[in-house]
Amino acid sequence: MLTINETVIPEGDIELGDNLLYYDYNIDHILSLEAKGMSIEDEGYLSAFRSFEGEVYENYIYEKLLRYAANESRIKSFIIKGPHKHRTRAQSDALSVSWKGQIIYRARHKEIGEFDGLLFTDKELYFVEMTLVKSVSNLKKRLRKKRALLEVLFPRYSVKAILVLNEGATGTSDLPPYASVWLTKPYSARHILERLSTKSPRAPMIRIESDKIAHAEELKISAFKYYATLSWMLRSLRGKDPIDIDFFRKPTTQRYHDIYTKVYVGYLSVEDFKTFVPDLNWNGSNASRVVVAIEKDHSGGYFLTYFVRHSAKKLDNITIFSGVSKVAKKDPFGITLTEMNHLDKIMDSNFVLTLAEHTELQNTVEKLTH
Repeated sequence: MLTINETVIPEGDIELGDNLLYYDYNIDHILSLEAKGMSIEDEGYLSAFRSFEGEVYENYIYEKLLRYAANESRIKSFIIKGPHKHRTRAQSDALSVSWKGQIIYRARHKEIGEFDGLLFTDKELYFVEMTLVKSVSNLKKRLRKKRALLEVLFPRYSVKAILVLNEGATGTSDLPPYASVWLTKPYSARHILERLSTKSPRAPMIRIESDKIAHAEELKISAFKYYATLSWMLRSLRGKDPIDIDFFRKPTTQRYHDIYTKVYVGYLSVEDFKTFVPDLNWNGSNASRVVVAIEKDHSGGYFLTYFVRHSAKKLDNITIFSGVSKVAKKDPFGITLTEMNHLDKIMDSNFVLTLAEHTELQNTVEKLTH
């Protein structure tokens, strides 16, 4: 496994020149807050600045990694992105670099995976996460999804993760064994904001010359048909009532479960759903059914989650714990809504769950572990 040493990510950015100024940032909101006289100690300003600083930190670490990768003999290739690559449009059903310079994978026109950095050795593929979060406990789901996607796309590689964090981040002892942590000194992007806001002259971009440079769209990946696989999972799971538990436990199924973050198993009628979730507001809803899925939790178990589509662009995700329901509104342009569109076409009356089947499913799921 690749390990850190004091020469990989040294303090300071002298050797980077003005490269950080060539990345895309949206600082209009921060500048508008400053123009209004908002204090830099105000929570609204701090939130906006933390988001910007996280972007700068990602780019700062990526610049460091480029130099590390070019000189590390174990690394055979690394994906180029950002201002180091000419702008291109992201491709569908392919790994590519978006117009904004991010390494992403899209299913049709929806992004399902983004990677801060990708490094290849002879047998290993490392995806890199750079973040300024103070606790990494909530990153497990994201790591599982990204690792599973890369395992499908690059089956001959052992996929591992590198998290680059500020010193003092908590939760690192609970990370999975395939993840390693590199720590850096506290980072401030205040000087970058000042340079951008004053539009000061930039030194020419410093470009890395290396025969290890790889372009995402030129990599050979294994075929992954997102929606066809979604259909196969649904039909296979409902091969038995209420689900085929042996199929559910298979490593391949669990890998796809991590990619989709949930597996769909059927639907309830709205009338049946209302009998055990009577407190929900259905005013103005055109929902004809409630889609049922299984999701993994952070503690090693599973739980049922429900999707109610009230209208073409209004989708709620409902979870129920200890009899109390929690509603989260889904992005009207996100991947989950396109999955609902797909399920509308393939999920006929054969996939309906009776209340008895739902109860049996719930009892089964509560006993499962991962």
